[in-house]
Amino acid sequence: MSGDSFNWHEFLGRWQDEWVPRADEGEDDGGQTAVRLGRPGAAESAIAAAEERLGRRLPPSYREFLAVSDGWHVDQTAGIYWLGGVAEIGWFGDPFDMTPLYEESLGDDPREEEVLLAGMWRRALRLETDSDMSYALLDPGDTDQDGEWALYVYKGWGGEYPDRYPSFRAYLEAMYRGFHSDRAQRADFVNATALAQDAHVEEARLLALRGRYEEALSLLEEALSFGRPHSAVLLNQLRHLLDPRNSRDYGNLVADPRYLPEILPVQAMAPARGEWRLGGDEHWLGMMAARGAARETVETVLGAMRDGVHRYTPPGPWGRAVSEAREAAGWGATDAAWRMLRDALPLWEAPGPSLITPIGLLADPVLGALITPERGREILATPRSGEAGPDPEPVPDLDPPGLVWLTEPAADRRPLDGYRGVWVEGIDPARLPALLGEEGAELSVPADPREASRRAPQPHEREGVELWEDRAVVAVGRTAEGWAFAFDGDSRPMSQLFSSPAAAASASGRAVVVWRDPRSSSPGGRPAAFHLSVAEQGEELYAFTVRGTQIERSGAIPEALDPALLFRPEGSELDGELRVLEALHAELGLSLPRFALTRGRLRTFTTRSWTRAPREGEGFAYAYVGFGRRRP
Repeated sequence: MSGDSFNWHEFLGRWQDEWVPRADEGEDDGGQTAVRLGRPGAAESAIAAAEERLGRRLPPSYREFLAVSDGWHVDQTAGIYWLGGVAEIGWFGDPFDMTPLYEESLGDDPREEEVLLAGMWRRALRLETDSDMSYALLDPGDTDQDGEWALYVYKGWGGEYPDRYPSFRAYLEAMYRGFHSDRAQRADFVNATALAQDAHVEEARLLALRGRYEEALSLLEEALSFGRPHSAVLLNQLRHLLDPRNSRDYGNLVADPRYLPEILPVQAMAPARGEWRLGGDEHWLGMMAARGAARETVETVLGAMRDGVHRYTPPGPWGRAVSEAREAAGWGATDAAWRMLRDALPLWEAPGPSLITPIGLLADPVLGALITPERGREILATPRSGEAGPDPEPVPDLDPPGLVWLTEPAADRRPLDGYRGVWVEGIDPARLPALLGEEGAELSVPADPREASRRAPQPHEREGVELWEDRAVVAVGRTAEGWAFAFDGDSRPMSQLFSSPAAAASASGRAVVVWRDPRSSSPGGRPAAFHLSVAEQGEELYAFTVRGTQIERSGAIPEALDPALLFRPEGSELDGELRVLEALHAELGLSLPRFALTRGRLRTFTTRSWTRAPREGEGFAYAYVGFGRRRP
């Protein structure tokens, strides 16, 4: 950083003119301006004499500062209070023997910044003369292309790594922003700098609504560093949509009925997921109540979020689009749902000046899962609430066609191992529980399909369920080609007692059953298996089961699905699986929505058993070992 274009006289003079005590300080007897922050500048000869004493030329920005003010009253809360002048500065000399401690933690392949920090303690020039066990240290070994030395602030009472600033000027500018931030809540703290930052906040609000969120981010980040009101809540909305999985705080917006429907559910996301660690639910409920939200309302919202029944229901045309998108996503059409939301985004209306995004989307259990960081950026880049601007480039759809994705890793999970599914042509997915479900089966509220399967009770945990039974928890939806599906992505091993549900599912149309059972990991264990059965009007048309190299088949199997052609002896298990999945898509039009099944929310129900009762002379084995299995 070069100091050539920086006006130290103007900068320090503005700081002095704006100075008032912090809210926790009393004013001096002489009034607010009694405190002199600086001293007359040092003469060039005095600076040169100090450099001769130290044996080094001082870095440019610090040298220029000294010529304007020979020291400065920083008044950093619990930190540095006074920076000395040319006669007071001196080498630190590592009096506390910090160097060995930092060198020991370097490891075998340390980063450059770690090496610089370890050597800083013995090289550094100490600037502060009054502090709270804190040290301002300029390091001549950590320099940039302009000859500036990095400045480290070490708070000895904190036990943390020092804060690093790239130069003395960068440090003092940060302290000036801190001076403003410490006093931003004072009603009498009115000056040109604060007014300019408030104007930047309003400018950023309008830019954000016009889709120019990157410009808005920059303005809001600067305004927040000055502690300006409203900057944090606007900035957090942008940051939240850029990183939807991390929680953000929205302060007292929950107290305003205009914002509560959007903000309170978003604030409840962390405690609803069990991620609130500071005193549990009671502490969070109390905090929301202290911010002005009615406790009964807070409890109701938290309960709805935890039960997965909260719904984001904004008013007007945007609200109607949200409702339609939720219906589509709830049956697996997440890309179509996103396109509905994207097309309707310009119709979103801000309920007041403190809201610049439809942040409430994130709290909806169905729609919130759709908002990836890429889609969050698309939301932010879309003009809305009556403002104009260019439309962003649409984010590509996320669901691949067909079934081959079942063999591929998901974004943050392993590939599906054992899986099974039923497809029924031309029916409403809501009818599947009647065709396949256990007695009394009903569709659940939308939930994470794999989590629902893992949480399901085992046969020995359910009264009236035989140990040989294999009742699956399946996710329900509709494919792009119009098939209703029921899918279990965490299936148990295929039993010799397996009985295909294809015939029962085909009472009113064609039904297809697929089960992929991986090879047992134990030596000499069962081989991998793949089953396909197709039925229509209650009668099985054809079926095959491949176990290792053995093929069982029945009915007139189309050539395109002939297991002898798909599962070739010279190929691997994966090769055969890929070929049959491709053939099922090409021949029958089968597909599955990857996003909804791996990252979204779908309705679920429990099926009847996929295994039949053992006949005379047949046996079965049942074993269950649970390790840290979670329960609702």
